[in-house]
Amino acid sequence: MHILIGSDHAGIDLKHHLKDHLKAAGFEVTDKGTHVKDSVDYPDYGHAVATGVLAEAGTLGILICGSGNGINISANRHRGIRSALAWKPEVAALARQHNNANVLALPARFITEGEAVEIVDAFLVAQFEGGRHQRRVEKIEL
Repeated sequence: MHILIGSDHAGIDLKHHLKDHLKAAGFEVTDKGTHVKDSVDYPDYGHAVATGVLAEAGTLGILICGSGNGINISANRHRGIRSALAWKPEVAALARQHNNANVLALPARFITEGEAVEIVDAFLVAQFEGGRHQRRVEKIEL
């Protein structure tokens, strides 16, 4: 599976940790930036990951900023993106199972590296359950 990952300056260290974890687990990972620790604008990276996820079927995205909110909101501006902010593995799993989330947003300033790995792993192993959830997901797009 191909994973696109992006962060702002607040999430760059966590992003590198997760990239190493994902590559070790056998995932193909593309880093959409940032590549500097200087202050940058989170929407640039939210849009880059969202655009890439939409362009390549079956690709998932991971986004990281300080609170996770700004980069999550930016990604969700793209029709077809269902980005979910998660701070616990259970929230990440439910985002995939019930909402068919294709992007995971993480709050770098509020979780540890170990927690982030658990959240990402839960997101990646979970599968969309369909059924009654499909009807609800279809109602998200206006």
